[in-house]
Amino acid sequence: MSETGLLENKVIVYQLEEEEYALLVQHVGAIEKVLPITRVPNMPEFVKGVINLRGIVTPVIDLKERFYHKSTEFTEQTRIIIVSLEDITVGLIVDSANDVIDIQPDHIEPSPEAIGSVVVDYISGVIKLDERLLILLDLQKVLNKAEINDLKTMEG
Repeated sequence: MSETGLLENKVIVYQLEEEEYALLVQHVGAIEKVLPITRVPNMPEFVKGVINLRGIVTPVIDLKERFYHKSTEFTEQTRIIIVSLEDITVGLIVDSANDVIDIQPDHIEPSPEAIGSVVVDYISGVIKLDERLLILLDLQKVLNKAEINDLKTMEG
């Protein structure tokens, strides 16, 4: 199996509210503790602003605000997951991120038609692992094209 194949079978598990979510590891650049966020005017409420990530200005989105219209309360466990989407890098604020797991492609199922969640529009599938269900996030759906263009203007 190629190294790329190995990467495609790994996901980062993170929490929002009481739900467990997953992101394919190849989209994730880093997981950071919360850094100082500079607010940018005239942005949607879920765009919290920008951070200075090792000299690179990076827009930051509060996923809880995006999905549930509630701001994340920052705690010791709060993390910013740095992801690459198209040609930009974005930070995603999550309640916690503490697990990298291997998955088999047959563990991923398409999104159920009726999932009792606000985030149904943003997911690409569900990962079934023993007693756990992980919601696999589709980054393309989290940000629409107009929002991506707005965020590109924020990058340094």
